[in-house]
Amino acid sequence: MPLFRRAALALPALLAAAPARAQAAWPAGRPIELIVPFAPGGGMDAMARTVAPFLAARLPGARVVVANRAGAGGQVGTEAVANAAPDGFVLGACATPTILSQPIERPVRWRPEELTFLAQLVEDPCGLFVRRDSPLDGLPALLDAARRRPGDLSYGTAGIGGDDHIATLLLEERTGVRLNHVPFNGTSQLLVPLLGGQLEVGAFNLSEALPLLREGSIRGLGLAAAARDPAAPGLPTYREGGVDLAFSAGRGIFGPPRLPAATVAALEGAFAAILADPAWTEAAARAGLPLRPLVGTAYRDAALGGEALLGALWARRPWKE
Repeated sequence: MPLFRRAALALPALLAAAPARAQAAWPAGRPIELIVPFAPGGGMDAMARTVAPFLAARLPGARVVVANRAGAGGQVGTEAVANAAPDGFVLGACATPTILSQPIERPVRWRPEELTFLAQLVEDPCGLFVRRDSPLDGLPALLDAARRRPGDLSYGTAGIGGDDHIATLLLEERTGVRLNHVPFNGTSQLLVPLLGGQLEVGAFNLSEALPLLREGSIRGLGLAAAARDPAAPGLPTYREGGVDLAFSAGRGIFGPPRLPAATVAALEGAFAAILADPAWTEAAARAGLPLRPLVGTAYRDAALGGEALLGALWARRPWKE
């Protein structure tokens, strides 16, 4: 079973209660700021901008504004949410394992268990991608090249300790290779050197790769998923390349600690109603978002459930760079 996919879809009770809970008027005042801790153009940004109008529509009187606060592999934006006033006017987009891995590797101003996990929207498998004219033609070729050039073959990610970085560390561990990690402040930032030929491999998620795969700018070496994805049927899994590894980013919306119960109930009700709305499903499909809905406690359990695995990986292979 892929990591971070252990929670069941626990929506029925929330869906039954969602209409009543989502109808209360949102307090008047400033708009809800939905902070994305990466630069515009990546998968988390696409998720936030796709869901923002749906959230506003489910909270009468509310306005939702998406704000990008990139820096330190997502740490800057996440800290802004975690330390905001618990009034419901500042929310954030987050991803597991990043929100769990960064407190393991460095001092940060949040404790994962204190955050308010509202709703997971997306589960997006990790993958490895190259420019269309790259000599690397699959995962076995990448591993062969890495063995010939230990520590030299470069790959870029959206930041240290992110899902793509962790997935590649696990790949290295299971195959005995060592690659050269080049971190960026978001996937959109690594695409320029990847397409320009200065970066050999990009490690990012399927939803972020789909537009470039479809136009033929990049090729996929492998996808860390249990099976081939219908959106990219020509992209083989890591298992097909000889490595038994599945790993995904779980992306969702969270709030600061100590949000009032009434605010949490309104937000969870709004998200439950959104996730049951066919219009949301259609919008997510247009944006290339692979959905995996979890609300409230189910999301919290799924998010925090990966801490032991990450702690064990850190003990074996600290990911400081």
